[in-house]
Amino acid sequence: MAEIKNVVVVGAGTMGSQIALQTAFSTRYQVRLVDSSESQLERARAQNQKLVARAVERGRKTESEGAAALVRIATTSDLEAAVADADLVVEAVFEDLDTKRDIFKRVDAAAPGPAILASNSSTIAISRLAEVTGRTDRCCNMHFFHPVTVMQLCEVVRGPDTSDSTVETAMEFVRSIERTPVLIKKEVWGFIVNRILFAASEEALRLYEGGYASFEDIDTAVKKGLNWPMGPFELMDFSGLDIYVGAMEDRRKLGEGSAPPELLKRKVAEGELGRKSGKGFYEYPDSKS
Repeated sequence: MAEIKNVVVVGAGTMGSQIALQTAFSTRYQVRLVDSSESQLERARAQNQKLVARAVERGRKTESEGAAALVRIATTSDLEAAVADADLVVEAVFEDLDTKRDIFKRVDAAAPGPAILASNSSTIAISRLAEVTGRTDRCCNMHFFHPVTVMQLCEVVRGPDTSDSTVETAMEFVRSIERTPVLIKKEVWGFIVNRILFAASEEALRLYEGGYASFEDIDTAVKKGLNWPMGPFELMDFSGLDIYVGAMEDRRKLGEGSAPPELLKRKVAEGELGRKSGKGFYEYPDSKS
């Protein structure tokens, strides 16, 4: 099992910035957060400061622990320089295959030979990214869940060439940052959670589009009957309807399922993306960005 000291997270959006923060909280690693946009890096720093302040306020961290975690995260827009001495690189950019493949190719060229390359992708199997590198045995998925500083789970996915050592190192890294890993032994679209979640969401959409119940009542039934904290429509709004549509399109191209429902595509086309746009199935007047 490889020793991890220097961790690089590529992509300073919500997921990447929080993966960096959770890693820094562990005190065991030096962290670099990389993004091509300086303004996005600034937003990530501000967001992490808010998360640390909230953790201190709620008694989960002391002020000194929070301050030390923020100091351990260096930010940069220079990808190649950032990964030059990396032991683990976690790619966390948006769900676009070509963008992710370009990052893996660049990281492979610049990172040390023993470094492990992981993707936080929620749907794209690691073999589709690892094939552009010369280290397919040292690539895997490490799919964290939003918000990373709250959600415990991380799905570690073994690719067809992923070595036992890489899997063991990835699993131990997740445990070391106080998250719970589960291992998907071979590639499958959507891994565990998204396959189950998409199945539930699609059935909920069929019930709604068929006029059997309102989306509000479907959510209520799932929350009260299955004890889910959110109903399927609330979950779609929370994750982003555009994320669902993109994932369903990718799944269709792989022959793993049908195209997104017209209802979802129409909402995305009209800018109704869920919480982040202020409206999805529900309205969020205080959340519109």
